[in-house]
Amino acid sequence: MVIFFYTFVLIFLYMAVNTGIPKGTRDFSPVEMVRRNLIFDSIKGIFLLYGYQPIETPAMENLTTLLGKYGEEGDRLIFKILNSGDFLSGVEKKEISELSVGKLSAQICEKALRYDLTVPFARYVVQHKAEITFPFKRYQIQPVWRADRPQKGRYREFYQCDVDVIGSNSLLCEVELMQIIDDVFSKLGINVIIHINNRKILTGIAEAIGQPEHFNSITVAIDKLEKSGMDNVIKELRDKGLTDESINKLIPVLGLVGSPDEKLLILKELFKDSETGLKGIEEISKVLEYLNECGLNSPVDFDITLARGLNYYTGAIFEVKARDVNMGSICGGGRYDDLTGIFGLPDVSGVGVSFGADRIYDVMSELNLFETDTTMTTRLMFVNFGETEEKYSLHLLDHIRKRGISAEIYPEVAKIKKQMAYADARKIPFVAMVGSEEMKNKKISLKNMLTGDQHNVSLEEMLGLIKM
Repeated sequence: MVIFFYTFVLIFLYMAVNTGIPKGTRDFSPVEMVRRNLIFDSIKGIFLLYGYQPIETPAMENLTTLLGKYGEEGDRLIFKILNSGDFLSGVEKKEISELSVGKLSAQICEKALRYDLTVPFARYVVQHKAEITFPFKRYQIQPVWRADRPQKGRYREFYQCDVDVIGSNSLLCEVELMQIIDDVFSKLGINVIIHINNRKILTGIAEAIGQPEHFNSITVAIDKLEKSGMDNVIKELRDKGLTDESINKLIPVLGLVGSPDEKLLILKELFKDSETGLKGIEEISKVLEYLNECGLNSPVDFDITLARGLNYYTGAIFEVKARDVNMGSICGGGRYDDLTGIFGLPDVSGVGVSFGADRIYDVMSELNLFETDTTMTTRLMFVNFGETEEKYSLHLLDHIRKRGISAEIYPEVAKIKKQMAYADARKIPFVAMVGSEEMKNKKISLKNMLTGDQHNVSLEEMLGLIKM
């Protein structure tokens, strides 16, 4: 009994000391939430402007829905959920020691946290195809989870803001998404560069160097070029089985410089025997031609080294980076021709982009792009002098809130200094004081917390001053 008691105490103390949250996740304070909501609202407003409709999908998906859609590395980063109850009941003890981690998890985990919003969206389209009008334009703003190593700009739980068109092969969809990207970052005040490529061009490169069977290995390696450097990419390609002859043919292509037209001209000659590669050149040429007509604020760079390592991309691919902060990609996406086919609805092409809200927040914080008043949720606070004043103030608060102004009353009678300190800490710009004299004269003593000015005003005069 004594041993049990001490064990219980130790467990209790351990839990008390180790209160916290998992690595790669975060709590968000009111100030942070106001700023995050500013980002979400700005992005959502642009999505609605272009006619996209909202949907949501569950945080959990069946593991079979997710596996095999992101490539070998992506599959390893999926957070798997143990089956309820005795999850080992259907597994022999011998198998537990003999099975690989992947095969064992397949037996004890039927569900997983979603890795992105695109694959669940494809599943949604197939499941709800009878209710959908194609082409279907949807947006979705929800969290996703990845079992990645936490570092700057990389979290295990983060929000994506996705916008997709599915059920159309038109390259106008790609052009519209580029316009959306440009509008979003212009509205948020972030200078970006939009990198664009086409997976068919990467297929053409793989064919031109005589290694079409190593296409996935090539794209996965190229996708790490900026982060790992050419030497590490070459080493990885060798480890994957590419010959030195093929690698020596690949390196000059990845190093191509010049205008988009100059690069495309060289690639056209290189792809003379690659039908897929020539199709990629045709597609990207048309997108770039249309973008020239749009007059975007953000520069567009035809980047041959852009690969987007996810297996489901088949056409145009995009990646957006901030020009003034070293943060990596803050937005990306591309064309997927048959993602729904995996779930039983073939030949339905889609294209979309995903905005990384958390990285966008980090960029805006580093560049001091949030205005001071984004920390403010209440515009006016009434000082509490007592029960009579409370009742009078509640009547005024009703009028003020109906005029669309956020306002509150300090919840209890306290010293003026304490109430003013509260308003100051909350960054509330105006404080209203209503005592016996003010009630008698139907006036409000209004203090501007920023300037210190204080005047007796009528309700209508106060509303005018607060809205300024």
